[in-house]
Amino acid sequence: MYQDFYGRSIRSDFVQQEGVVCDFVSSDSWVILSPIEQSIKQKIEAVGTPLKDWDINIYRGVLTGYNDAFIISTEKRNEILVNCQTEDERIRTAELIRPILRGRDVKRYGYDWAGLWLINAHNGLKSKGIKPVDINDYPAIKEWLDNGGVAYNGKMYKGFSQIEKRSDRGDTPYNLRNCAYMEDFSKPKIVWAELARTGNAFALDFGNNMVGNTGYILTVPSNNQDELLYLLAFLNSRSMLYSLNQITTRFDENGWRWLRQFVEQLRVPPLINKNEILSIVATVTKDNKQEVSEILNNVIADIYNFTDEEKAYINQTLSNY
Repeated sequence: MYQDFYGRSIRSDFVQQEGVVCDFVSSDSWVILSPIEQSIKQKIEAVGTPLKDWDINIYRGVLTGYNDAFIISTEKRNEILVNCQTEDERIRTAELIRPILRGRDVKRYGYDWAGLWLINAHNGLKSKGIKPVDINDYPAIKEWLDNGGVAYNGKMYKGFSQIEKRSDRGDTPYNLRNCAYMEDFSKPKIVWAELARTGNAFALDFGNNMVGNTGYILTVPSNNQDELLYLLAFLNSRSMLYSLNQITTRFDENGWRWLRQFVEQLRVPPLINKNEILSIVATVTKDNKQEVSEILNNVIADIYNFTDEEKAYINQTLSNY
């Protein structure tokens, strides 16, 4: 009836009823799972390929070293453009100032742009012969960076002295730090927030927006939008949120960390039922995304071969999302 275990007695019938089988053969971190959790995990691993093994790139958003200077409101952008002395200056200045998304702006299957812009005074790309931005070619921008004023968040930016002393910069105080993946921000990409309170919130951007340091981007070398949409459906699914829940901890009761090192571990099947998924994703609108998300959740759960009991367990685990 009783067995001795390190000097303690344990009822064998309790072990038989409540115990779980643990596989310690893998080099992965040891996690004790219930039988249904083990079954879900095994099915995801059997079908899915870790994103780190896909032909994709995942990068963090832009680091400016001083957002109050380099991120500006639409009002400030318009003021800078008005201050340009020639049409040529106005055109190149407008091209340098790019719309930017913060992590908090990204929602599931969309984003709410806050009317913010990045002065993309990049530090060049030596491997491709792209030279750093010369601020003297942009006098109206230089005037703002030199003299300062009210920043996009209502704080006071005091001017050059504040960008000069930052360590996170490029060749000059006017330049942003080196960014080897600078061109990826101009590609079709999936964007998401580092920290999210809505479970999973991934959106597709067609290359118009920069992304701030509270977000991430995912691109594919081929710029294949179908592949991005396929990945988008999985990343927004309840199956992926459940998977993330198994490998990371929340930063509070309602917050999730979608850091690169965790996202890379998520397992997505390689283009299974691609056409069906793409046809469903194509119907997503702002008004029906909840309904369409549920349809995709069921399709994706079937791809992983989850039983009804396993689907119910996942839904219960993530009942608030």
